[in-house]
Amino acid sequence: MGGLLRVLSAERLKMSKSWIWLILLASPIISVPIGVLTQIPEDGNPWTYILGSMVVLHALLFLPILSGLLPAFLCRYEHTGGGWKQLLVLPVSRTAVYLGKLLTSALLLAFCQIMFLGAILLAGWIQHVTVPVSWGLLATNLLGGWVACLPLVALQLGVSLSWASFAAPLAVNVSLTIPSMLIINSAKIGPFYPWAQPVLAMMPHQERNFGAFNLPIESLMITVVGSFVLFFAAGLIYFRRKEI
Repeated sequence: MGGLLRVLSAERLKMSKSWIWLILLASPIISVPIGVLTQIPEDGNPWTYILGSMVVLHALLFLPILSGLLPAFLCRYEHTGGGWKQLLVLPVSRTAVYLGKLLTSALLLAFCQIMFLGAILLAGWIQHVTVPVSWGLLATNLLGGWVACLPLVALQLGVSLSWASFAAPLAVNVSLTIPSMLIINSAKIGPFYPWAQPVLAMMPHQERNFGAFNLPIESLMITVVGSFVLFFAAGLIYFRRKEI
């Protein structure tokens, strides 16, 4: 546990001096105008419609890209100047290093989700929404979207650990994010495609009723958890056996 805390502290110091915080704020800021311009029917729950409109850009594009960008960014320092050798001679295990980078990526994504919640509330305030905030709806969907990002984080962390290039894992991640716009229309493929899982978890089911959106959230979460366990185990085993 002590080794893990040291790794988390080191990752925090790296993040505090980087530009990554600006990227985490990009999606919430860009999503606000979308929520403000959302047309809300008189007989509908305004928070459902605001969330449904803002999720399209945030969960379909930004979250998958961030899930690949963060692990690649965290591994960039160690890939330069013999950083891995310098790190692994310290009294910390490879498991602690792997968990530290995974947890740091997950916490940064959680921060992004919290900022996105603030963006939703801001859009509702600008729209003069008087209906009480649907905290249950927002909490469930935002938490579900965060959990759905974890398999992708584990997968991209494994790729970033194996490739010394910062740009290569990011390019692969972006190229696999774009097809998810079509794959979500497939009820058979969509739930198993990691880049589509965040939007499937965050989209209110009242807003979409086609393709993979018809899958119950419970079934989707079983798929997400199974994918995470598989990618996490594969990445950890690879990193522990990797020659530095």
